[in-house]
Amino acid sequence: MQALENPRVRFERYVAIGDSSTEGLDDPDGRGGYRGWADRLAERIALSQGDLLYANLGVRGRVTRQVREQQLAQAIAMRPDLATVFTGTNDLLSLRFDVGAIANDMEVMQRTLIDQGATVLTFTLPDLSPVMPLARSVSPRIRAMNEALRRVCASTGAIVIDFASVPVATDSRLWSADHIHANAWGHTLIADALAEALGLPGTDDSWRSDLPLLPPATRWARLMSEFAWLRRHVLPWMKRSLRHHDLEATRKPKRPELEVVSSRALATPLQS
Repeated sequence: MQALENPRVRFERYVAIGDSSTEGLDDPDGRGGYRGWADRLAERIALSQGDLLYANLGVRGRVTRQVREQQLAQAIAMRPDLATVFTGTNDLLSLRFDVGAIANDMEVMQRTLIDQGATVLTFTLPDLSPVMPLARSVSPRIRAMNEALRRVCASTGAIVIDFASVPVATDSRLWSADHIHANAWGHTLIADALAEALGLPGTDDSWRSDLPLLPPATRWARLMSEFAWLRRHVLPWMKRSLRHHDLEATRKPKRPELEVVSSRALATPLQS
């Protein structure tokens, strides 16, 4: 994992762009919305330096090309000195998968942000086949996209956290019931990893540690779990995709403008 050379640097404006992971699904904020790793990272930075301006342009359902076309210019206009760029999950699930085009869009976003003065962070996607059964069919796509992302980051200088090489990232306890989005625990782990990459005070690599082992599930239990997952999440998702396409296309970011995140405004310590 690349890391920030100067861990004592202060950040004034942090902008997060991406898809539902950046938006924060499935990490409820207790107010009917979502928190997520980007919010958690912003809070960690504010706690370490006193305050921070933060915007989150992530929108669920967006593929990499849409993030570039719909979010990059808005992000640049905010003149961030810190940016996170994470996309690709929706590309993996699309019928058409062009890793070359995805890599090009990633490079354009990273290089544009870096050229205007931002430190850029991103991360690879772990092989989700231990968590999401259907991911077995897209595992080659995940590997190809991760390798492309590593090459792009090596070229642009973006910091990449390689979750694909960390076994704990595929622990089912870090993922929500839909097996696609991280849960609160998973979002906390991602924020911890990003905070360590920035060298924030009090951070270390403990996020890499494996969780205690669980008793192995029987074959019957696994089959029933997969069937329940298909019925409760995959089929409803397919129906929503067909019926509510227009709604998803017009969905707005949850935090479209830079707003102050102040350590003084955090009444309680960060919760996991």
